[in-house]
Amino acid sequence: MIVLEAALDLKLEREKMPLIGKSLLIALLGLVVSSAVAAFIIMLILPDFSWLTAMIYAVPLSILSSAIIIPSVGNLAQKKKEFCIYESTFSDILGIMFFYFLISLTESGSSGDAVGGFFLNLVITVVVSIVAAYGLIYVFQNIKTQIKTFLLIAILILLYAIGKQLHLSSLIIILVFGLVISNSKLFFPGFLKRIHKEESIKSLFHELHIVTGETAFIVRTFFFIIFGITIMLSSLLSIKVILISALILASIYGLRFLMFQLFLGKDILPEVYIAPRGLITVLLFFAIPAELQIESFDNGVLLFVIIATALVMTWAMIKADSKDLDDEVLEMLGKPQKDESEEDATDSDKPEQYIS
Repeated sequence: MIVLEAALDLKLEREKMPLIGKSLLIALLGLVVSSAVAAFIIMLILPDFSWLTAMIYAVPLSILSSAIIIPSVGNLAQKKKEFCIYESTFSDILGIMFFYFLISLTESGSSGDAVGGFFLNLVITVVVSIVAAYGLIYVFQNIKTQIKTFLLIAILILLYAIGKQLHLSSLIIILVFGLVISNSKLFFPGFLKRIHKEESIKSLFHELHIVTGETAFIVRTFFFIIFGITIMLSSLLSIKVILISALILASIYGLRFLMFQLFLGKDILPEVYIAPRGLITVLLFFAIPAELQIESFDNGVLLFVIIATALVMTWAMIKADSKDLDDEVLEMLGKPQKDESEEDATDSDKPEQYIS
């Protein structure tokens, strides 16, 4: 539901391809590099970890939480908002695929078999996704009855279940389905226009927005209640928990700053600080097989990292809103907006800012 909610807000347009490409690249690099650094930190402090096991523990800590980011970036500028949605969605999907790929390395006889199976699985997933998306849209746009909500929910659950049973990436199937609906004109060119009913798809798009918005809210709310019940606050007082968490947090924001400077330039605020961990992080930790679980790793690291990244994002969003408000007031007063290069100006040089 959360991934579908994000997909319905994504528009695939030619002028946005550079933005999509950069968000995919940053999500991929951020996931791989952050996981490697976090794995090194875990091995450094907890010597009983092997490299592969440490990577399995590190990947969930390196995945952005689209469940938190998507509803939080609504007030950002359109370009920044779209970048955050793309990046978090890609991070979720790539992170889940990477996590299960690492687990398959521990189960298969050779790494070659695991890599081959992974890419074969990816190709099959994409093909199934496209076929399912076109088939479902064709069926839904020809349904005459107005009662579709529970059918929509049932179909989404069916898609996810089929993906799980066939060991495919269910989130990719859901993502492609959402992208085809939100960009139907792009996916129905040429002779396919004859089976494209624009009004019906617009109605379907509207109904899906309502279903996913309400359901995703419920999922997020109850998940964090259950997560809070399962965590012991006393674990936050452990020196090892504090040390591991602090080093991982430093690596998260340090790497993001370097990547954003490299690929996006100087205008990287507040998105460089929008890197919360949440729903996917905890779910993947619960999915670590019993034979790979190591008692020396304290789950308090999860709580520490999740709370800290959420607080940093909150602070960054408040700062961004405050700056936008200052700019709006200055514009209303007919004053030129304050340039970033003038940050070091003396107090007497900018009385309007303090008046506002």
